This record gives sequence, structure tokens and C-alpha cells, in this order.
Amino acid sequence: MFVDSHCHLNFPEYAQTLDQVRADMAEARVDKALCISTTLEEFPQVQALAGRYDNFWATVGVHPDNEGVQEPTVEDLVERSRLPRVVGIGETGLDYHRLGERSVADMAWQRERFRVHVRAARQTGLPLVIHTREASADTLAILQEEGEGQVRGVFHCFTETEAVARAALDLGFFISFSGILTFKNAVELREVARFVPLNRCLIETDSPYLAPTPHRGKTNSPAYVSLVARQLAAIKGCDEAEVGRVTTENFEQLFSLVRCS
Repeated sequence: MFVDSHCHLNFPEYAQTLDQVRADMAEARVDKALCISTTLEEFPQVQALAGRYDNFWATVGVHPDNEGVQEPTVEDLVERSRLPRVVGIGETGLDYHRLGERSVADMAWQRERFRVHVRAARQTGLPLVIHTREASADTLAILQEEGEGQVRGVFHCFTETEAVARAALDLGFFISFSGILTFKNAVELREVARFVPLNRCLIETDSPYLAPTPHRGKTNSPAYVSLVARQLAAIKGCDEAEVGRVTTENFEQLFSLVRCS
């Protein structure tokens, strides 16, 4: 009934609990999960999860926050994208939240890394999984420059403004909402969710982070994506089953999956 379109189940938090995580998913009617790569070094673990379980898929990419890791080339990403059950490029994008003593100009390496991912997406035809934080203008500009209308994907864990959502939608991207949507102080984000058409929405957990209310502060789980669906249903004035149906169809359309009955 539901799909967790973004989680990190290879992370240490799940080393001893993955069987329970999967049981909880089944009980919550979470049928599928997309396991997200954040470095090339961890990618074999991510891809192995997708190979081991028939309701998991994988992406390949290097998160913009990760420094001191193997820097990807277009060829690195394209080669790995050909492996079984790899359906997307990312997580990639820009993040200016932790600049510290640095300026935006100092983040040229991050922008170049993002360009590499966009070029790989163009070459493979796979969708991009976009992370953007306090960097939406540059994120959108690079997508326009490098993508030239030839790339698609999703802005994951969306926390930006309605104007950014509109620009992303105009580029043909989907918008994914996480457990943040359930947080008491996320009033403006709920208004953005009201604006985004349901047929352009995905839902996610970003596990192990950002557990939704009432589990906030605990280790997140793909099972909790049902709580995101419940909140989105309340915003849209429909039932959870409709949110589950439409967001699942959106996920399968974006990542070109054969629909499972």
C-alpha cells in the first residue's frame, strides 16, 4: 500500500535489526523501499540489499555533505547504474547549511560533484534523487544548465518554499515529503504540501533520521512512512489509501518499476 521512497537501511542502526524492520514494514503495509547511496564506498552494501530482497531497490551517488570520500566521475556512476536493481542517481545536490567558516564560493567542489551526477543521469536516463538545503537557487540553476530539460527525478525530504516547489515541478520533478511534515512547527511545509498536486508527490522516511510524530527523536523505520501518508491525507482531504495508491504509482512511474499486484 505504501512505498518508502528514500531510506538508508545499510546504516549501522540496522545491522542487527533488519529482519524486524522488514516485519514492521509488512505489518504497516509498506510494500517497497528505495535504499539510497551516499558514497561510492558504501554503494556495494546498498546494492546488495536490493539484490537480497525483492521489494528493495537501490541508487548510486555521493551525498553533497560527504567530504574525504571517493569523488565520483560520470563513468563511475554510469558503470554502477547498470547493476541489477539500481534505479536512480543520487543522493546528490547541494547543501550550504554547514558552511562554517567557508563561503558559498568555496563550495565549487560541491557544485561540480552535482554536475557530474546530472550528466550521469542524462547519459543513463535514470532519475535524480536531489538533496538541497539552503541552496535551492544554485540547485535549480544547475539542473537547468546541465539537465537541459533531459533529466527527471525527485526533490527528497522537501523543506523549501512553495516557490521552490513550483520551480521543481516546472522542471518535471516530483516532491517527496518526510516525517518533518508531521512536526508541530512544520506549518509552512504543510502549506507547501497542500500546494503540490498529489500526482506529483512521493513519501519517505529518510531512515534512520527524522522519525515522524509520535516517534520523533527515535530511530526511524520505513514502517513509519504510513504516518507521513496519514498526515498528507489530512492535508489533502482524502484517505490514506488514496495517498498510498497515488504515491506508489508515482514512485513506480518515476523509477520505471514494473507494477506489483
